[in-house]
Amino acid sequence: MKRTLLIFCVIAVLAFAAAANAQFARGLGTLSGSVLDEHGKPVAEASVTIQTSDGLNPHAARTDANGHFEFARFDAGQYDVRAYSHSLFSDWSKRVVVRPKKTTEITLHLSPAAK
Repeated sequence: MKRTLLIFCVIAVLAFAAAANAQFARGLGTLSGSVLDEHGKPVAEASVTIQTSDGLNPHAARTDANGHFEFARFDAGQYDVRAYSHSLFSDWSKRVVVRPKKTTEITLHLSPAAK
């Protein structure tokens, strides 16, 4: 009985360590990019939304004077990203991959037709 309990405890500890290691290995990455208008010019103060592909856990940022935005220290994974400013919207960029310890760059184009 004691031997069975010991084996169970060892297996539980190893499973916990493997799960913690997998979470750590997943890591953090950065998503950055630019928002451009329909003429290809940078859009200052545009809102950029990033969310998981199932629509959960949304975060928002604003572009700087050069139309640049950044989401730093995000869990690696796939995200959907969209920008808007006044009555201009970008299409959703679906399944943008953020990799551990890397920066993913995207460009979002605003247009009055996208919604």
